[in-house]
Amino acid sequence: MNSVIIIPARMASLRLPGKPLADICGAPMIVRCAQRAQAAALGPVYIACCEPEVRDAVQAAGYEAVMTDPDLPSGTDRIKAALEQIDPDGKFDTIINVQGDLPTLDPSILKTAMSVMDNKSVDIGTLAVETEDPGDIANPNVVKAVISFAHEGAGRALYFTRASAPSGDGPVYHHVGLYVYRRAALNSFCALAPSPLERRERLEQLRALEAGMRIDVALIDTAPHGVDTPADLVRARAEYESAL
Repeated sequence: MNSVIIIPARMASLRLPGKPLADICGAPMIVRCAQRAQAAALGPVYIACCEPEVRDAVQAAGYEAVMTDPDLPSGTDRIKAALEQIDPDGKFDTIINVQGDLPTLDPSILKTAMSVMDNKSVDIGTLAVETEDPGDIANPNVVKAVISFAHEGAGRALYFTRASAPSGDGPVYHHVGLYVYRRAALNSFCALAPSPLERRERLEQLRALEAGMRIDVALIDTAPHGVDTPADLVRARAEYESAL
């Protein structure tokens, strides 16, 4: 597989305005994310952005930035638009989508997500973490993956939901929103209209499942902490400092 890592970034966060440029121990958060992604050594790293200030910060740190339309409806659409500029001839056949708010991301989990793509029938790869926390299980902001396991550590996604699922005794899996796309799957996904279950659950990945695409999920031990609020930013800075 010939892979590229693309990180979508946009300044218009409702809960944390200007999030990509928030300082994490002396560097903008988007740069810290790029550093973590680059450390995975799975392919070149690009930032798909739509504001000049993000582009300038990324380029000042020595990374590649690609300007995209600010009116694109989602980060996935932004990734596809950036890919078309980066690689119009289709050299890259696998695209790794890393969220731009994961400054303490463990680079090894990108390799774990890539591992499910060894099966050529898989269209999209992603990650999940087993949880027994009743608060997480009941929390609609913690997305759950319902997985049929082919073997220990990975399996096929049957559904994603904000509800507590599956019911009954047994583990529950917290979905981690990091994706690996085959190029054909990314193109097909972005050509589809939002699906009924996607709109109902407000989960974009359900569009792929409703269209018959195969999503496989690899398990990791710990979910990376995203930064969505000022409190998350304080935690990310503390985590980064402790790792220095």
